[in-house]
Amino acid sequence: MPTDIIMPQMGESIVEGTITKWLKKPGDKVQRDEPLFEISTDKVDAEIPAPASGVLQEIKVTEGTTVGVNTVVGTIAVDGEAAAAPSKPAAPAAEKPAAVKSEEKKAAPAPPPAVAPVPAAHEEEEEARSSPLVRKIAREHGVSLSQVAGTGLGGRITKQDIMSFIESQSSAPAAAPASAPAASAPAAFTSRPTAAPASAPYPGDLVPLTNMRKIIAQRMIESRRTSAHVHCMYEVDFTRIVNLRAKHKAGFEQRHGARLTFMPFFVRAAVIALQQWPILNATLEGDSVRYHRHINMGIAVALDWGLIVPVLKNAGDLNFLGLQRGITDLGERARTKKLKPDDVEGSTFTVTNPGQFGAVFGLPIINQPNSAIMGVGGITKQPMVITDKEGTDSIAIRSVVHLTLGYDHRLIDGAVADQFMALVKKNLETWSEEVG
Repeated sequence: MPTDIIMPQMGESIVEGTITKWLKKPGDKVQRDEPLFEISTDKVDAEIPAPASGVLQEIKVTEGTTVGVNTVVGTIAVDGEAAAAPSKPAAPAAEKPAAVKSEEKKAAPAPPPAVAPVPAAHEEEEEARSSPLVRKIAREHGVSLSQVAGTGLGGRITKQDIMSFIESQSSAPAAAPASAPAASAPAAFTSRPTAAPASAPYPGDLVPLTNMRKIIAQRMIESRRTSAHVHCMYEVDFTRIVNLRAKHKAGFEQRHGARLTFMPFFVRAAVIALQQWPILNATLEGDSVRYHRHINMGIAVALDWGLIVPVLKNAGDLNFLGLQRGITDLGERARTKKLKPDDVEGSTFTVTNPGQFGAVFGLPIINQPNSAIMGVGGITKQPMVITDKEGTDSIAIRSVVHLTLGYDHRLIDGAVADQFMALVKKNLETWSEEVG
């Protein structure tokens, strides 16, 4: 009997999921535990592994469909039954545009090779990370994402990348003679124009929100309605840590196999301050305050398809190396859709880093049910007045970062928030811990 592929329950509170992409086509061979399809839930976007080895026999639930947990979404003909699997994959045939079907009926044998390589290369898309919108545009234009160079974070293919590629392809046939051999077509797929189009592609299009975008929108509005948001900002002389990182980053990576980034410095400074000011690590529950035993640090991660906040559990119990490894692991698994529901639950305080994109500072919205969130701005060199031990002032070029604290004024007074941030500032400017 074929093996059923079911929609998994990705956590106790999850009741449904949306299939955002099938990574295999009916008739494709699959290995047990290799990624088979991608789903989006209320908590995470994730890749779901194949439950058995064999051949993907049938896709019962198409991309973009939301179904309840434990729903059978497809079947796999196991190894002994693979030969008996249906030879006609219904899903890929349905994906072909009607115009292509009609051309196949009346065209000479020459045209198909120009179209065939594109669907055949879809298996390679597993390595080309992209958003659902990018994949939709690629399907509509018959483009293999494996041929498109990505300029996004980690080599991800952005909407601008795919549109630039399509624009380059639309102009290529006009320059080529009509009798050009089909073998020259793949060469055109390897190049992209260096200049991106000035205007946004597809102006006037109405694009539905992804599940993740809907959830983000809902939670941001809920947070604004729930918490009395107040923000304060502190300027921090970050020179000491910039120099420390420059001195140790090569040796750190060689010893521990992990990059030395700035984020664990900010997290560690916040952890120390939270231990002294536990009200910022607390949660308001009705007319009571829940003081949490542990510091579970939410680390906001920007993805091409949205924003997610994985949680570094028990951050107060970790040394500097543990913080760096934990932050790196969460970020990598967020970008590769390997997070589990437990990885995004239970935060007690959040750190977000808009500065990585050049922002001087931000005014972040509180990540419910937290009571506070710290935003990290960009690190820039600025002239500052420096006072020495004798009280003499001088002007020097220093590395500066602006930190913003967004807090719930229902629970946290401005004086407490300011004292908390003053301690974070002091921890960073007088850093004395070993980096490992």
